[in-house]
Amino acid sequence: MAERKPGIRSHIALLMLENVALATVSFNWSRTTSMMQPWTKDNPIPAAWAVFAITAWFARAPLHWIVNNATESHRSVQLVAYCCIDAMMAVRSSLRAHSLLLPALALLLFVPGCATDHPNSSLAAIYNPLAQRPDYERNPVIVIPGVLGSRLVDEETGKIVWGKYDKIRFRRQQSDDLAEVSLPMGQGVPLSQLRDSVHSDGTLAYLELSVFGIPVELQAYNQILQTLGVGGYRDSSAPKSDEFNYGDEHFTCFQFDYDWRRDVAENAALLDRFIAEKREYIRAEYANRYGITDTEIRFDIVAHSLGGLLSRYYLRYGSQQLPEDGSLPTLDWEGARNVERLVMVGTPNAGSAFALRDLVNGHQLSRVLPYYPPAGLGTMPSIYQMLPRPRHQTLVDAKNSDQAYDFYDPELWRQMKWGLADPNQDAILQELLPDVADREARECIALDHQRKCLLKAKQFHQSLDIPATPPPGVTLHLYAGDAIETPAVMSIDTESGQLEVAHSVPGDDTTTRHSAVMTEQPVDAVSTRPASPIRWDSVTFLHTSHRKLTADPVFTDNVLALLLQSPRHAQTPILSPSSVGASVHRQQLERIP
Repeated sequence: MAERKPGIRSHIALLMLENVALATVSFNWSRTTSMMQPWTKDNPIPAAWAVFAITAWFARAPLHWIVNNATESHRSVQLVAYCCIDAMMAVRSSLRAHSLLLPALALLLFVPGCATDHPNSSLAAIYNPLAQRPDYERNPVIVIPGVLGSRLVDEETGKIVWGKYDKIRFRRQQSDDLAEVSLPMGQGVPLSQLRDSVHSDGTLAYLELSVFGIPVELQAYNQILQTLGVGGYRDSSAPKSDEFNYGDEHFTCFQFDYDWRRDVAENAALLDRFIAEKREYIRAEYANRYGITDTEIRFDIVAHSLGGLLSRYYLRYGSQQLPEDGSLPTLDWEGARNVERLVMVGTPNAGSAFALRDLVNGHQLSRVLPYYPPAGLGTMPSIYQMLPRPRHQTLVDAKNSDQAYDFYDPELWRQMKWGLADPNQDAILQELLPDVADREARECIALDHQRKCLLKAKQFHQSLDIPATPPPGVTLHLYAGDAIETPAVMSIDTESGQLEVAHSVPGDDTTTRHSAVMTEQPVDAVSTRPASPIRWDSVTFLHTSHRKLTADPVFTDNVLALLLQSPRHAQTPILSPSSVGASVHRQQLERIP
């Protein structure tokens, strides 16, 4: 039997119930890793919502029968059935939007014992005594988030242009802050000189939403910040026994927020300045607290996604910028003088197919958040710097997979009408370039900006891809997902310019295993000892998604063992604790000389 299409009542019910569903689900489940919180007598809302959802699902067939069989004399019954069906359709849409499958809801409702198992309790018992030891016994730690992971604020107006939303959307709508969040463009002006009044203002522990005036916080980096003891961060949804307690005197864990839109090399220079400032702060505290004045201070860095690329560049080149003439900076490992251990989490070391897709099609984080069109994203050099490597044949012809394309080539983007080269983006360009009245002038500025970003991305990739061994005493550690099919190769229809996913491989749904490890072989090749230009000291694969990597208990266990138990300046293999509730497998990698 065909389902009845929703009318105006459906849309009204959809809007109302979508908001109720979003507020209920987000408020009750967003602060836990799984986005679900077990119901209790003190917290009945998840149970009530689950009962309503399950009832809605099973009641749909009888209600449709009433609608289709009721006579004219039963209009009131038919009307009630109509309204119920509308509500059920809204519930179904809300459930789909939040990926809350009915079996999971049933388990949540009827098997609460499974949901209340907290594996971190045992980890807190292991690591709290170590965490509360004096700070001078371990390296200070810097947490670096990935793309979108730092709040952006306009210093002239005080407006938050990324990290807070005052309304939600029910269809794809452009961001109200597009002009503010996009970077300026200027023909013939180097990217480093194109600046606005927006700056970073802290790591996003939570992404803030407002639903009917009700504040809702969606967890972003709160878990990793509180796990590593960054001052002031505690997971209020977790029982006290689950928290990692560093004591009241802990002062050596920091968060480095940065403008993730800009060239990675620019942010590496800011990281160098940040480290210098924190080193002086720590030296003063060591002297005041412990009377220590002559100790060497080196940092451990834990970096997620784009933050890993930033950190790798910093280790190799310190504060050096990418030369304007297109040449490569001098590989002197200047930044490595300040770092002992770099932990990369879900870092796209060989790029991500999603960067190409988003530069071509734009991006919407979820159906209730704004849409960012290609022209806006195309102003950001960092997005181009996350593109895959053409030599890995990650962009092929839709009709001939043996034909690969070089997407560093600006002419390819112009011919395919991608991103800033798309004539249909002119309305966006008018918003981004309000002082340029002529369409051809706007097009010239946009194409020039795109060309500069592509060439800067190629230069950045070449600087990272030079095979080189870090200095003694510096170790590199990788945590990556490999249990989710992740797009690796895109195909292009050269007649329409349309992109499609041609091939997927294991990854974390954003970064493939191949990219994270940076293996110099075809994306679908399997090798017993895959070669990588990066000399890894340890590689750990997790069975979870990109955004959940830093909240995975296996990651928590292993990274705390590395940072709290492994000796400083150690040349011996790191301690590898057994996994907690999941499998971990390690793999030795062959170095490229």
